[in-house]
Amino acid sequence: MNESEKLSDEEIVEKVRTSDQSLYALLIERYQKKLMRYAFGLTKDEQKAIDIVQESFIKAFINLQSFDLEKKFSSWIYRIAHNQMLNVLKREKKEILLEDDWDFRSEENLEDNFGKKEIAEMVRKCLGEMPILYSEPLSLYYIDEKSYEEISDILRIPMGTVATRISRAKKIIKKICQKK
Repeated sequence: MNESEKLSDEEIVEKVRTSDQSLYALLIERYQKKLMRYAFGLTKDEQKAIDIVQESFIKAFINLQSFDLEKKFSSWIYRIAHNQMLNVLKREKKEILLEDDWDFRSEENLEDNFGKKEIAEMVRKCLGEMPILYSEPLSLYYIDEKSYEEISDILRIPMGTVATRISRAKKIIKKICQKK
């Protein structure tokens, strides 16, 4: 491992901005697979996911000067990928939104019944059948292991809304998976 690979994301960003743009390749290497998994998990289309990730890295590079070094680069790049996915979905008019008061009744708490790994596996199998409003925060939490605060930054919604959407998503996914 060379010295550059030991640097934090934010230190790499600073070096890319000031002295060595070739170090941006390290950021791509660190996040490409993660962002592909994230984009593919929501689009279910490998080519769209590739395009989204590529566009995200291009936009991030172009706007690197505006990145706040006090924040986490990972949240910033995920936010850019999120915006790219929304643009793709809007173009294709595939986004399905549910009313905020729409909910399933459930007496069970999924986290009491399954460990986090089992829930993550269930999420992967049933995620494609859920509206993006609920699948995205659930995917970020269980698959990408982002905190509520990071999800709030990525989706630009309050942490309370993140918690509500994840709670509703768990109920929705339970219903979807019970049908299978």
